Amino acid sequence: MPPKIKAIQSTESAKPEAKTGFAQALEDWYHQTARDLPWRHTRDAYHIWLSEIMLQQTQVATVIPYYEKFLKQFPTVHDLAKADEGVVLKAWEGLGYYARCRNLHKAAKVVSTEHGGQFPDTLEGMASLPGIGQSTAGAILTFAKGQRHPLLDGNVKRVLSRLYNVSENVATSATQKKMWAQSTILLDGSSDPFTFNQAIMELGATLCTPKNPQCLICPVGTFCDAVKAGTQHERPVKAAKKATPHHHIGAAVIWNTNGEILIQQRPKEGLLGGLWEFPGGKQEPNETLEETVHREISEELSIQLKLFNKVAEVKHAYSHFKITLHAYNALLISGTPKPTAADDWQWVHPEQLRDFAFPKANIKVIDAVLSAPVPDFTSQQALL
Repeated sequence: MPPKIKAIQSTESAKPEAKTGFAQALEDWYHQTARDLPWRHTRDAYHIWLSEIMLQQTQVATVIPYYEKFLKQFPTVHDLAKADEGVVLKAWEGLGYYARCRNLHKAAKVVSTEHGGQFPDTLEGMASLPGIGQSTAGAILTFAKGQRHPLLDGNVKRVLSRLYNVSENVATSATQKKMWAQSTILLDGSSDPFTFNQAIMELGATLCTPKNPQCLICPVGTFCDAVKAGTQHERPVKAAKKATPHHHIGAAVIWNTNGEILIQQRPKEGLLGGLWEFPGGKQEPNETLEETVHREISEELSIQLKLFNKVAEVKHAYSHFKITLHAYNALLISGTPKPTAADDWQWVHPEQLRDFAFPKANIKVIDAVLSAPVPDFTSQQALL
């Protein structure tokens, strides 16, 4: 595995322009307009680490209630480390990108057991924790411990791509190496790394946005090479997007004669790892959704069922694909579940469903199940 920390080097001939006065103008703007965010009022490394992980690929407005709820439920890193993974996933439910949550829990255990509850003081030590890369490590050490580290998160990349009018794909390692050097030299122009790093991320989040950047009111617009070239709407440069796959998923809300519902737990690693779900899977070509459900349940659980009415149809988008989840009521006819694609399974009463952490699309199925009467299968005609 390659090291998480890469040396930031720049030869004199390739050294980025320092843009004298940029840091002061940016920090003056920040002091006047910065949003009042809860993690900006603490130097507690645990709180700051939690906020940085939650803010990855997630908007501030979504994060704030989760952040506050999480800290009430797990006040210290020791509390988080001792918690059952299912409880932690339930607290994270709905925030998405669940690998972040699993790594958060793993990192809490490392900090609690190997570091006595204290986060590392070095960039290398911080980045050695699960789920923490170089930029996140630098942010935590800057905001919690007052150290000076350049950042290169999504907001900072976007600002730099316009500030220096970067015409190369920002995802390539060569371009990112240049951007680390740019971020470093800009930070060198500030005497207050905490404010500078907060400010440059704030600029990317509020004015230098992906679409329709507000260049006319930008506090550092006079320093921006893309504005001068008229290319701000073309930056940052990214690889051409591929068509987003769309899958139809057939799932079964399987009931037994005791009025219980069968749920299964996804494998710990991989997409939505550790979450619970209604069994099912992807529709194959030339296959009806009803046939999909029967095939998947037979393959995954080795049980037989009768399929009845559709409970819910839910559309959901993930980072690289979209799904439409079709959930059907079903009645167990024979067999005992023997999961081949899950870590665990349980029979639960409908009112217990909300005690488990489910993916967002499944939560909407739960809403539909709980808002309807318990099915009377004796009065219904089976679909298949």
